[in-house]
Amino acid sequence: LQRVLSSRGIASRRRAEEMIVEGRIRVDGIVVTELGTKVDADSQKIEVDGNLIPNQRRRYILLHKPRGYITTMDDERGRDTVMDLVRVEGRVVPVGRLDRLTEGLLLLTNDGEVAHRVMHPRFEIDKEYEALLDGFPPPEALERLRRGITVDGQQTKPTMVRPMRNTEDGLVVRVIIHEGRNRIVRRMFEEIGYPVDRLIRTRIGPLQLGSIPRGQFRDLTDGELRQ
Repeated sequence: LQRVLSSRGIASRRRAEEMIVEGRIRVDGIVVTELGTKVDADSQKIEVDGNLIPNQRRRYILLHKPRGYITTMDDERGRDTVMDLVRVEGRVVPVGRLDRLTEGLLLLTNDGEVAHRVMHPRFEIDKEYEALLDGFPPPEALERLRRGITVDGQQTKPTMVRPMRNTEDGLVVRVIIHEGRNRIVRRMFEEIGYPVDRLIRTRIGPLQLGSIPRGQFRDLTDGELRQ
């Protein structure tokens, strides 16, 4: 039951479990409070707080998030959000976050199971970034990151830290990481004394930013979805 609720975009899987325990879910008119209850979403009537859950098709969208947009459904301060860019029929939500100044690939979906697998670090989904640093760190500074560095009392160890090219403004570095803590890539480089001036996420697992124009989005291809 919780997987069905999550896949229909009602809530995250964990929140769906809480809603079941709270007695907010009915299946064929009967309140269900037991986690793991088996249901047939195509033939049974499932209600949340008395409302039938939507029978919407699953949607998977790749957005090239521009700088300056908040990764949230809405913002109480009236700032631009990624949902101002992705206007589609039905409800999709951002998977994870990119901070306001970070650009690049963002996945949005109404499939809670896929969202969980992408976000949870135990599935070890690569998140690849290109970071333009303020300056030119020596090799030993980058080696500190490769060995693992403590950020806010927690160890962080990227899968890859590789210099790509020098520019007039600083070194461009490719970084691959599995975790999704808030601003973690920026904070890693701040720890070694070389803040990030520009950060772009170029890949999530098998999904590439590619040639998606900044501020535009597209649906996943069948091949990408299978991967």
